[in-house]
Parts: sequence; structure tokens; C-alpha cells
Amino acid sequence: MKMTALKMKKKLEERLQDPSWRTSYDRDKSKFRVEWQDTNEGVTLALPNIIAKYETRGEKALDELEQHVKEALRVMHEEQHLEGNEQHVFPVIRATSFPSKTKAGLKMVYSEHTAETRIYYALDLGKSYRLIDEQMMEEQGWTIERLREIAAFNARSLSTELKEDRVAGNSFYFIATQDGYDASRILNESLLEGFRANAKGDVLVAVPHQDVLILADIENKTGYDILAQVTMKYFAEGRVPITSLPFIYEEKKLEPVFIMARNRPESAKGEEK
Repeated sequence: MKMTALKMKKKLEERLQDPSWRTSYDRDKSKFRVEWQDTNEGVTLALPNIIAKYETRGEKALDELEQHVKEALRVMHEEQHLEGNEQHVFPVIRATSFPSKTKAGLKMVYSEHTAETRIYYALDLGKSYRLIDEQMMEEQGWTIERLREIAAFNARSLSTELKEDRVAGNSFYFIATQDGYDASRILNESLLEGFRANAKGDVLVAVPHQDVLILADIENKTGYDILAQVTMKYFAEGRVPITSLPFIYEEKKLEPVFIMARNRPESAKGEEK
């Protein structure tokens, strides 16, 4: 029997029960929300996306979703401190369309990165993390310069072991540790420069979603097509999608590119997304 938004709503209500929470359903937008009654902080879920994953993976998809939502709600309701937790502060890559404020109206702390991406900052809490907002910074007396320095240092400490896949004369390398910061490794300049030094062809980098970094050594036209297909596939499947556009890496700079079928890439700068 076909899964509908209403049926999925009922499934989520059964899984996300707690006397301290309340749930709501927006029929017009097909969204389901669960939030704390005392603060109104919570998580909004797009039902069409959940249904698509459910139809592919069944109850396992809902098991994972339930775990993520409960952990997110727990984190929201606890007080976290930056001071003394410096080793747990990391940068996270997000799309430029990602909200710049929390649901409560607090301004998120972020830095510009590329035309497609921004750098937000997170306090790692083990099974999840909390994105850092300006109020949190002010309360603990941190400056943006200190935050950036600490986050950049911690990003460089992340493992950079690459898994290679050689296809049609091109080399594709993946980092997918599922630690929440795979895409953040795009900020590791020594990783990118080392890759550039050993590459035979053009170096392209992709962060289609939070949990993968793709490095590509493109030696022929077919390689561009393959990278475009792989990046789009990851982007469509990612829990936290970032961008379907890869970046060409030249002179320590990342430039988003459109990859036309069987052609070299053209710069995406100034083009409509």
C-alpha cells in the first residue's frame, strides 16, 4: 500500500512521544514538527523526503531518523559551554541557502567560503553537535577570530585517509568516515595541496553532502561526466545536502563549475544556479 504523508505523520507521532514535547502537522507544506513545549525549539521534517527514504529502506530509515531527532532535541535542551571544550569545536560546511538564524531567532556564526558554501561552526557533543550562535559566543567571551583559529586547527587534525576508485582513466578519491565532518576536510589546505602536487590532470573537489568529500584527478573528458553523475547522486541521497556543483581547485582557490556532458567544465561564477 502506498505511503502517504498522513500515514507517515502517524508513524512519526508513534515514535516521537514524550510528555515534554508537542507535535504538529502542516498539511499544505507536508511538514511534521516536534518541539519542546517550554522553549518551542524543535525539529521540522519534510515528509516527502522521509517517505522516499522509507520506500527505499523501510523501517530502518525511520529508526535512524528517530535516533537523530531525539538526539537533536536532547542537545537543544541542554546548556553547552565552549570554554574547556576547545578540542570539540569544528567547522561544518553548509550551502549558502542554509539558515543564518536559529528557530529562536539567534544569529548563527558563519564565515564566507565559496559562491556555493559557507562555513558554520559546531560544538561536538559525541553523537551529535550544536551549531554555535552569536549569543553563545558573547556569553562565553569568545571572538570570531578565536573561534575560526580553533576550528581550523581541529579540522586539520581530522583523518585524511582516502579510498580510491579508478574509472575510465580517471582517479576518484573519497573520504566518508561518517564522523559528521567529512565535508569539512575541504578546508584542509595541506590535503588539497598535497593532492594537487600528485595529480596528473585537473583537480576537482566536491562536497555534495555533509558526510562525504570527493577529490578527483581528471585526465580526460569522460572523467567530468562521471564526476557530475557521482556528485548529483550523492547530493540527492545526502541527509544534509550541500551542493551538486563540484569545484575546480587551482592556485589554492575553489571555483564552482557546471560540467556539461562530454565537455570540459565552464565556470559557474555569475551564472544562475
